[in-house]
Amino acid sequence: MSYERLEQCPICGKEDFKNFLVVNDNAVSKESFVIVECENCTFKFTNPRPDKESIGRYYESEEYISHSNIKHGIINRAYHVVRSITTKQKVELINRYAPAKGSILDYGCGTGTFLSACKKDGWEIRGIEPNTKAREIASEETEEVIATNLEDIEGEKFEVISLWHVLEHIHSLNETMSQILESLQDDGTLIIAVPNADSHDAKEYRENWAAYDVPRHLYHFTQATMKRFLKKHKMVLEEVLPMKFDAYYVSMLSEKHKEGKTKMLSSVMNGYRSNSYAEKNGNDYSSLIFVAKRK
Repeated sequence: MSYERLEQCPICGKEDFKNFLVVNDNAVSKESFVIVECENCTFKFTNPRPDKESIGRYYESEEYISHSNIKHGIINRAYHVVRSITTKQKVELINRYAPAKGSILDYGCGTGTFLSACKKDGWEIRGIEPNTKAREIASEETEEVIATNLEDIEGEKFEVISLWHVLEHIHSLNETMSQILESLQDDGTLIIAVPNADSHDAKEYRENWAAYDVPRHLYHFTQATMKRFLKKHKMVLEEVLPMKFDAYYVSMLSEKHKEGKTKMLSSVMNGYRSNSYAEKNGNDYSSLIFVAKRK
């Protein structure tokens, strides 16, 4: 097992960090990891972290549902019910920004549910998924060849590129984003969804907040740091949208981390409180969708 320590902030490049929180990996290893905060731009990231060659073992769990389609257990069943609703909403979103329904690349497509829905809606689809198990499921789901990395699609251009809860997993953050944007058409749309470390549920659960998900989540964005990241890559933020169901799902997992069991009433109440807080406090929902275009 090899670990690496970042010496510079991935967003602003400064070298001064402070410890923000110590969080346990509740899903796989039970190890503890430190989240640091950049003293210049406030970006939070897991540091130190497993390197790219070592991170794979931290995904080897049935609890990591985006790489499998397991449905046993109340949390997993809830996930699948919600996913069917949010998938429809995602397709509606891309149709709003690209009504001509051209080509879409879903980077980190998991088991292919979103891409399959896009294909049925008339889109020409492409997916990238590095995880072997998830990629095999996605290929069956979409009846398309799913690529392993960006090199597999070199030279192709897309009207829309989406990363649904993927950006926080990418080791080479800036290098990968630059590569991704090379595949985006000049007038194309970039869609990024990430957990929001400024949400009410993040503040409520602190080290038990499931969306920190260390060490799989390497970065912990807020609205402010995502805006800085997009500006760094010469992208203009068009819209910020809530993922309201995430507050309930994340609260269910967080309650399990905190109490050792799923507490449905507390989860629902905290999810509701988080969404109510966000509605009155600058859109700081549990997870957010950022829609951006080139300058």
